Amino acid sequence: MKISRRSLLASSAAAGSLLLTDAMPALAAKPAKQPNILFIMADDLGYADLSCYGRRDYKTPAIDRIAEQGMRFLQGYANSAVCSATRTALMTGRYQNRLPIGLEEPLVIRNVGLPPEHPTLPSILRAKGYQTALIGKWHLGQLPDYGPLKSGYDHFWGFRMGGIDYFRHGNSRGSDLWDGDVQIDETGYLTDLFGDKAVEMVGEMTAAKKPFFMSLHFSAPHWPWEGPDDQAEADRIAAKKDPLAIRAFDGGSLKTYAAMVTRMDHQIGRVMDALRAAGVEDDTIVVFTSDNGGERFSDTWPFSGKKSQLLEGGIRIPVIVRWPRHVKAGAVSEQVMMTMDWLPTLLAAAGTTPDPAFPSDGMDMGPVLRGAPVQPRTLCWRFMNLDQEACRSEDYKYLKIMENTFLFNVAEDPLERANLKERMPEKYAQLKAMYDDWDAQMLPVDPAAHTAGFTGAQIAEQVGIDTSVTRSAPAPK
Repeated sequence: MKISRRSLLASSAAAGSLLLTDAMPALAAKPAKQPNILFIMADDLGYADLSCYGRRDYKTPAIDRIAEQGMRFLQGYANSAVCSATRTALMTGRYQNRLPIGLEEPLVIRNVGLPPEHPTLPSILRAKGYQTALIGKWHLGQLPDYGPLKSGYDHFWGFRMGGIDYFRHGNSRGSDLWDGDVQIDETGYLTDLFGDKAVEMVGEMTAAKKPFFMSLHFSAPHWPWEGPDDQAEADRIAAKKDPLAIRAFDGGSLKTYAAMVTRMDHQIGRVMDALRAAGVEDDTIVVFTSDNGGERFSDTWPFSGKKSQLLEGGIRIPVIVRWPRHVKAGAVSEQVMMTMDWLPTLLAAAGTTPDPAFPSDGMDMGPVLRGAPVQPRTLCWRFMNLDQEACRSEDYKYLKIMENTFLFNVAEDPLERANLKERMPEKYAQLKAMYDDWDAQMLPVDPAAHTAGFTGAQIAEQVGIDTSVTRSAPAPK
């Protein structure tokens, strides 16, 4: 009997319906006017890398202004400690571990990607009458089998791999800048190019008199660490015998990092100005977040851990939502939320729901945005590097790193230093059982998806992981 890929995916979805989860299908009626949606995602931005989240050595006034006019979440999580897995969850509204691409990082081992037949956030919105565009990073599979235009976006202007040079717009595999499915050459600092294109796209989409969904996925502040005035340094490194290794292990500084983040903030300010000039600022939902926790120069306080680790610093992220007339200005929420929540949340705002064959594992945040009380959550993570597992239920978190296991109260102990496993054995067993139940309903860990066999520089190029840190990645003391 032949089984289509869609049937296989649908059967996986049906099996997942038994999962103990906090999924809350979006059931809202269609609003009188569908809002535009601008979804901004930074790359490897740490929890406290914005001044409105506590960064002290530079300011991010444009993003801070979005927070002042909307809601700031204090317990926002990424679906994964690395990029592609989180982006899979964003696009599908489901745990990334349900798809083969959610098990892979970096995406250089096999030809995997986001299946074009899988319903996505942009494809469902497009079916509801939205214009859709992705400006920036894709990293969910390569041509000819995978790409943004195959997964719901009408327009794509950006790059496909994990990270590229900010001036040369490529990596060791060559140039990686695209307009749709056509490779292009452009001159300029990558963050500025994305800002220019986003401003241009706001004008084009508003002129079309239809609601729009625009994903603006910056590469900043992902490695290589190059500020807008660093082209001479970038050229010097590029001329070296092994520029990849130099960038991966010797590059960057706190000053450079600040320049990267503040330039991104400047471009976000320009896009917000474009919305205002087009007269649609108050009719647009604006989301700002990151794909995972911070890396080498990030501030993750008050958490420990970095990107590629399931300690809080590797998965806690800034989350800001601005939606005039629906979200109270200056609001702060303690609601635990996760990347996969955006699909049911934004679909509900647009007056539609997830594909019933692929029910979301996420929770519609609409009631929370409007001031509803905090709801308890149970969330799980799995990451192949260092054999990591985690499950958070209310304030408690089960964590495994290699053979070390822990129970933390992350509300009282955000640094994850006081292991409560021996003092609270019943709570530890409860969370471990929750994790095991969840894990049994995900795809199994695939050894072929592991980064073994790749050099540190190759992994760093595709993932952005500072491998000098990852190798040592100590368990909490």
